[in-house]
Amino acid sequence: MNEANPSTNTMIGYTRNLPVTDPDAFEVRTAPVAPPAAGELLVRVEAVSVNPVDVKQRAGAPSHGFRVLGYDAAGVVEAIGEGVDGFAVGDEVYYAGSIGRPGSDQRYQAVEARLVGHKPRTATFGDAASLPLTALTAWEAVFDRLGITEESEGDLLVVGASGGVGSILLQLVRARAPRVRLIGTASARNAEWVRSMGAHELVDHNGDLAAQLRALAPKGVRWIFTAHSKGQERLYASVAAPFGTIVAIDDGPRDIAVLKGKSIGWLWELMFTDPLHRPGSRHQAWILDQVADLVDRGVVRPTVTDHRGPISPESLRAAHAAVESGRAVGKVVLEGWADPV
Repeated sequence: MNEANPSTNTMIGYTRNLPVTDPDAFEVRTAPVAPPAAGELLVRVEAVSVNPVDVKQRAGAPSHGFRVLGYDAAGVVEAIGEGVDGFAVGDEVYYAGSIGRPGSDQRYQAVEARLVGHKPRTATFGDAASLPLTALTAWEAVFDRLGITEESEGDLLVVGASGGVGSILLQLVRARAPRVRLIGTASARNAEWVRSMGAHELVDHNGDLAAQLRALAPKGVRWIFTAHSKGQERLYASVAAPFGTIVAIDDGPRDIAVLKGKSIGWLWELMFTDPLHRPGSRHQAWILDQVADLVDRGVVRPTVTDHRGPISPESLRAAHAAVESGRAVGKVVLEGWADPV
């Protein structure tokens, strides 16, 4: 192991499933910093962002005594475990990690090197921390699950286009599949944001979606990405083209029998499937390096809209509240550490 010798770790986590308004929703603990195991990096975390998965876990998942959340991070490599190549101490990195391990709401995090990408050189730590979970989800959903390529043509409906995943998905498809027409759903309040992210067309999700989509795509849309699919199966069956495909990222189950008449396929996307079930895969590190290149070339930009200050229990509660409201546009980020936390 090559180590810069940090000694004490500060971790922010939860012990009980408390509402975000409770001052005790998060607590601080300290522990010695353990060296990274084989295949791991020890990262000094400089910035994190908060995602819906953090909110869901804090509100309802068992803490098993004390649990650290956080599935977006940017920081600096402090130490390198045996068998790791492609990284050096001092490298700036970013990653989402795995839901099966302690998260990034800690000063020093051990993370599997196969899940880590090199941070965009042109991005701040805060901007970089806004990217991993949403970029990985978007990339896997459209390029891996839906199979969209540079040569693909057709309409892609993006349901929830102003959210964290939708905002980065629009940019990635614009960059890598220029023949695909992007139709984003958004409120009038968020229309300008969604257009700035790359949507060719907009539909108001407060209006008659079916009628708006029939006007834009009379023969139906070839693909649907959805962050809000619950109760929408009949709508999707009516607006999808025959033999179309839907990929959803929100929770199931769904009654998708209504899709059979048009032979419409339904897929799920969960970013954590690769970390949990493909132990030898380096696919996510590769995706993050591709995204970093797109950012450095100015083709994709981070989607930070809300800076909540340094990382602390109080700022984490505020960030969780913002995400929990369901009105967040883009990403909520915390950068630096409040001392003492």
